[in-house]
Amino acid sequence: MIVQGKKTTHVSFVEEMISEVGYNIYLKMITYWSWWWEINNERDELARTILTISVPALVFLWYKWMLFYTTEGASSLPPGPYGLPVVGYLPFLSSNLHERFTEMVHKYGPIFSMRLGSKLHVVVNSMELVKVVARDLDQTFANRNTPIATLLITYGGSDIAWTNDKTHWRNMRKVLVSHVMSNRNLNASRSFRTHEVRRTVNEVYTKIGKKIEINEIAFNTEVNIVTSMLWGCSKSDEGMESSYIGDGFREVEYKIVELLGAPNISDFFPVLSWFDLQRRQRDMKRQLEYVDQIFDNIIEKRVKTNSSKIDGAIEDDGRTDFLQILLELKDQKDTPASFNIIQIKALLMDVITAATDTTSTMVEWVMAEILNNPGVMRKVQEELTEVIGMNNVVEEPHLHKLTYMDAVIKETFRLHPPLPLLLQRCPDESCKVGGYTIPKDTIVYMNVWAIHRDPNNWPNPLEFKPERFVNGNWDYNGNNMKFLPFGSGRRICPGIPLGEMMLMYILASLLHSFDWNLPKDDEFDLFDEFGLVTKKKKALVAIPSQRLSDATLYMI
Repeated sequence: MIVQGKKTTHVSFVEEMISEVGYNIYLKMITYWSWWWEINNERDELARTILTISVPALVFLWYKWMLFYTTEGASSLPPGPYGLPVVGYLPFLSSNLHERFTEMVHKYGPIFSMRLGSKLHVVVNSMELVKVVARDLDQTFANRNTPIATLLITYGGSDIAWTNDKTHWRNMRKVLVSHVMSNRNLNASRSFRTHEVRRTVNEVYTKIGKKIEINEIAFNTEVNIVTSMLWGCSKSDEGMESSYIGDGFREVEYKIVELLGAPNISDFFPVLSWFDLQRRQRDMKRQLEYVDQIFDNIIEKRVKTNSSKIDGAIEDDGRTDFLQILLELKDQKDTPASFNIIQIKALLMDVITAATDTTSTMVEWVMAEILNNPGVMRKVQEELTEVIGMNNVVEEPHLHKLTYMDAVIKETFRLHPPLPLLLQRCPDESCKVGGYTIPKDTIVYMNVWAIHRDPNNWPNPLEFKPERFVNGNWDYNGNNMKFLPFGSGRRICPGIPLGEMMLMYILASLLHSFDWNLPKDDEFDLFDEFGLVTKKKKALVAIPSQRLSDATLYMI
């Protein structure tokens, strides 16, 4: 470390302990890693001291790796950059990985490999090779290489998204799909969605002429709907259990999603994980404590309620929500789909995070693209007028008739896939992809952002043109490898039915009930910010005005 042209004692220590090569490596680290080396000033000294001491060991590991890399076995790896000793290609990656990886396609081809720290990473960038990973070798690539912070918030990988326990994963997915995402349950929970969307329309109506943050209203709508579906909300107890969520939950969830996508030195160099140099584990533990208390309160209240029903103290209202189903399965120890409390909380965390954050992010992106394309806005509202009428409100049965709105949403998913690299895959055995060897435990990314913008797949790919999706059999199920916003194969997102319905319902209601304009004093852009979920860099703010003449249509 160099301060005002003078070497500190740490640099002196480095010069004494390691060679000039090692010292240069260290300088490269602190010079280039600014994009992910985010350490607060008060712990900067300690972190760099620990890293300095670790350099000799890392140099040794690098030499061992180079011996492997130059052997005949490694020659069949996908092409890619060598990078620097110890750190590999880390210093050369920008913060927007999806864009950087897409640029590298032009040099290395549709599949390339690189070493990031001590781990080998492979990026697949064409629909033909993604088909091999996600469909042809789906079972081989069914595992994850779970980041440390992710393990914390998923209760040790006990959820659906990150677990490698295939039996447990199948049981959880089956229960989720059959009891939450089934048509029967979605129809049964329609009243929850209708009430919350109408409440949102009423809230926006009270703010006509004022600036509104689109993501915030979408998030609040989603979290109320999802929690109602998960642990119930009837007229007799409305707000009782859901009140445990609290006003600060949005900030907590945003922090969780941010940490899920934040680079962590402990993942690149597991030998350093004990030190938690960037405090990712510490920060995630704080978020876990918050949500864990929410879940504990809700579960404890439900268990007491169930006991009271058994004892005859209260009348059974016949409610069987998702939490109730899981608690009943927990008590059935002899069944293959039994759950413990930790697994129940992990599953609840999965559903809440995926349903609220992804949907609110996409509501914001769709609204941004519509506001940026007045012609699209006009066509959307003309369709809404034709299908719904100016003397009526949007209802779920209307949604399947909104073909142009559906095309607008799909075109937004194409240009702004919420997970541009999807969730990483990890083969449980060495295999071949595109003629190259993918060693066991390699971290594999599928770059759908590149596939969605490939001119070989999409003419004029940077143009926002919903008409691409008006005709043809397009869906979110990963059957057409040109369009994979939620992935493909067995690891595809199980929450597609609910997410698709809610995204359409919220957008149709906002666009049918109101006209929207951008504030004249705000600068508008479509820049994104990479993360596990890639969000709009600058929050979208818009001003609503009344579109329907009958004011009673804005009432709950």
